[in-house]
Amino acid sequence: MTKSTAARIAPTRTENRQNKSKSSAAKSPAKPGASRNPLLAAWPGKFGEPPFAKIEAKHFRPALLAAFRAHKAEIEKIAGNAAKPTFANTIMALEKSGALLARVGAVFSNLEATDSTPELQDIARDMSPRFAAHETQILLDPKLFRRIDELYQKRAALKLNDEDLRVLERHHLTFVRAGARLSSSSKSRVKAINARLASLVTQFMQNVLKDEQSWRMVLEVECDFEGLPQSFVDAAKRAAADQGLPGKGIVTLARSSVEGFLTFSSRRDLREQAFKAWIARGAGGGDTDNRRIVSEVVSLRTEYAQAMGFKTFAEFYLEDTMAKTPATVHDLMTAVWSKAVVRAGEERDALAAYAHGEGGNFEIAPWDWRYYAEKVRKAKFDLDEAELRPYLQLDRMIDAAFDCATRLFGVTFREVPKFKGYHPDVRAWEVLSKSGANAGLFVGDYFARSSKRSGAWMSSFRTQHKLGKGQRPVIINVLNFAKGADGEPSLLSFDDARTLFHEFGHGLHGLLSNVTYPSIAGTAVSTDFVELPSQLYEHWLSTPEVLGRYAVHCETGKPMPEELLRRLKAARNFNQGFATVEYTASAMVDMALYAADAASVGDVEKFEADTLKSIGMPREIVMRHRLPHFMHIIGGYAAGYYSYLWSEVMDSDAFAAFEETGDVFDPAIAGKLKEFIYSAGNRRDPHDAYVAFRGRPPKIDGLLKKRGLAA
Repeated sequence: MTKSTAARIAPTRTENRQNKSKSSAAKSPAKPGASRNPLLAAWPGKFGEPPFAKIEAKHFRPALLAAFRAHKAEIEKIAGNAAKPTFANTIMALEKSGALLARVGAVFSNLEATDSTPELQDIARDMSPRFAAHETQILLDPKLFRRIDELYQKRAALKLNDEDLRVLERHHLTFVRAGARLSSSSKSRVKAINARLASLVTQFMQNVLKDEQSWRMVLEVECDFEGLPQSFVDAAKRAAADQGLPGKGIVTLARSSVEGFLTFSSRRDLREQAFKAWIARGAGGGDTDNRRIVSEVVSLRTEYAQAMGFKTFAEFYLEDTMAKTPATVHDLMTAVWSKAVVRAGEERDALAAYAHGEGGNFEIAPWDWRYYAEKVRKAKFDLDEAELRPYLQLDRMIDAAFDCATRLFGVTFREVPKFKGYHPDVRAWEVLSKSGANAGLFVGDYFARSSKRSGAWMSSFRTQHKLGKGQRPVIINVLNFAKGADGEPSLLSFDDARTLFHEFGHGLHGLLSNVTYPSIAGTAVSTDFVELPSQLYEHWLSTPEVLGRYAVHCETGKPMPEELLRRLKAARNFNQGFATVEYTASAMVDMALYAADAASVGDVEKFEADTLKSIGMPREIVMRHRLPHFMHIIGGYAAGYYSYLWSEVMDSDAFAAFEETGDVFDPAIAGKLKEFIYSAGNRRDPHDAYVAFRGRPPKIDGLLKKRGLAA
């Protein structure tokens, strides 16, 4: 996923991707105190990266306040311009404004998510409503909107090129959807709603992090480690040693830790304990309970949508997506859901039979599924996760992701020695174009730690654009893998490796961006299109061309045996009923939440349970993200979690274009993919972009086949 800093309910096209604020090619003027505040001074880094070693928490508040003032002055100059509005003095001027705020805000939001401290969290709680108020003030400025609207009304006569016209239309739509046409009293209410939502979203995210930080399961004695592979034991003991518990092991609520434990631990009692803590995040009572926050967020977003003339927030949000309506989303999810539930029932029966065969006198519970699924996979395909992990070294998988980008798009990666990041684990690579010129910087932050939010995402410190002298991107991937023991490689599960490829697909969407204007650069596209580049990139991991070269044993250095590759391929659709139900249930609850009468969402857990009952949720499976910790839909994917499924229709269909040629790196197809998808940003309507690449709209057949749900 891409990282969202969204705290508002009127999404701009840049809201759902972190740090896509408008930036400028022009140098920011020096600010008072710049020599003492590294955020306000020029950044001397070779690649335009922030001077992390010099930045302290105390620098952010004054830097952000100075950036707000600078941007406000720029906007006032544009809105108050006495000259008739032109594309140059209004739209292009808007695109150039806010450079200082973009760069300071990018550093702050990234660090607050990846290496947070109580001080940074306090600043976030203070600044998030200020960000909302600042943007709302701009979007509801009547003088500024009049200039944009005047240009929009006569756009056909302006003789703009396609990209200029697209940017004008997107700016106009952004202002309209933000409430620019509302009455004065309605605008006042929108400002209040946006400010309140900003505070609620920030608090929600921080509550989830605190719940994850506050829980750990200590593995005390030998029997607590039963069933766990050595690589997991080593990582658990390393985590324990880091927390002053040498000789013991620690399981945390980082997905790589808790899912690994649920997959391998023979201790059913400990699996139950870990699973219940995992799904209870945000719902434990006390200061970090998110249930009332969810209810209020839904109520505020519904109120905004109704002020804009829509019945529900889902209707409002989807109007500016590929899907367009809740009915279209419902049809897609229902088509997949019915097949997935049947397949999940078959999988459950197989797990139960295995458990009973071992003497288990119980029905399969949610904390049993991953454990027995691994057992059944081993029995059916002679394949288990522990056998795969030694072949999936983190460094080798990073190299594999880079090599695919080289073969597809011609870019290469050169690690920056002794890169000074915000944490010792952070690494960076210079990105080089086919000609050898610098094309950007890629930053990788791969390991779980208590100061980092869970999950995986792509974000940016700088976005690409070509205004003035132009700007090369600085893109970051953030993941939460378990770190190997000292001197040992960090080993991944196959799902971990897939996640790495997924986020690097997002990263390439930012790195390969080749547009003029920052507001349409990289991942600044609709949520049901933004997952296409990431999910498509996952396909290359499973190809023999990649695994055969990069999946080598961490001790012997020998490549993964052909027989193991064959078994891995044979098992690729195993447990897809579970995976599809787990995800699709979350998407259906998200859509139900934002399509409901807000008054019916007072009791969030009852709403969740009632919705799941109405769709026939299998009792042995729990939503991938329960509402009290569902960060996607409180942030930028509200009424948009279906996007992964929508994009999967496209990614399956898109990879088929390569398969049809007999070459998964076919140069002609790769060239079209780069031109119309990875480098195009939001230059054109996403449906048109896909058709330009594929020659036709996508077909659902590939998705059903990929998930093993086709008849």
